[in-house]
Amino acid sequence: MKLKKLPHQSDLMFLTDAGLETWLLFERGFDMPCFAAYPLAQSEEGRAAFTDYFSAIFDIARRNGTGFVLDTYTWRANPDWGHELGHDLSHLHDVNRQAVKSAKEMRTTLGKGLEVLVNGIIGPRGDGYDPKSIMTVAQAQTYHAWQIEVLAGAGVDMVSALTMTNVPEAIGVANAAAEVGVPCVVSFTLETDGRLPTGERLQDAIAQVDDTAREKPAYYMVNCVHPEHFDDSISENADWKRRIGGLRANASRMSHAELDCCETLDDGDPVELGTQYAQLRKLLPNLRVFGGCCGTDQRHLAQICTAMAS
Repeated sequence: MKLKKLPHQSDLMFLTDAGLETWLLFERGFDMPCFAAYPLAQSEEGRAAFTDYFSAIFDIARRNGTGFVLDTYTWRANPDWGHELGHDLSHLHDVNRQAVKSAKEMRTTLGKGLEVLVNGIIGPRGDGYDPKSIMTVAQAQTYHAWQIEVLAGAGVDMVSALTMTNVPEAIGVANAAAEVGVPCVVSFTLETDGRLPTGERLQDAIAQVDDTAREKPAYYMVNCVHPEHFDDSISENADWKRRIGGLRANASRMSHAELDCCETLDDGDPVELGTQYAQLRKLLPNLRVFGGCCGTDQRHLAQICTAMAS
């Protein structure tokens, strides 16, 4: 089987989805314990919502001539969060495999004529905003290996670890992916000061993972942070910024602590967000992947595409 080119191996721009969880919670009114999307796939109503959500984004990609990195709904489908939701490993195994199967079916039915990559999503073991306890690299590798092996076995094109809060966990994910030979992307989340929740600068975190991991991640992303919170940390002549291949920003300028307490959706300004993406692209020469995170939806993606094309 011919391996698909990943975004960093191509000149094509790739769209991702937006804030799936916030869209499901605030726009569709689903009950989402632990902010987990995967349980919704067990109901007809939930599956229909996924189709509605992704269909609109496929259309945006088609209108704008981009590829599409199609994420699985498995950000919370790991052992600890599954246990919190009352699901054992056998159930989670089926959830992860079904998520990949569903993504492949979507690629066939909705992605005709598009370059679509099925991306197995890994989430943090703990809170994506507050790393209360930090694993060692070995512990992180062992923990995340289970889900990565299931996703790889189901045939994903790549895996991405979103909202990573600390360096050892990111290295562990990269090592686990290398062990089974699946390309890996690490996406760090940042605070309003442009640093990881553990205090490291983004450039230092990238350097540590690149220097320590068994194999370097294919590229890095930043997600779940507003562009204004980190744009001034990217200097004109910094080599490390070439390792950043993707961005999935929040619509809101709120801090993670404020977002945690927010009972209404802050969807920001889609046009302004698009402009900020275009400005960041001038600083990030290898930015190929763009989408959204908390508070964003199809409106934001459409504006981002418009701004990036101008």
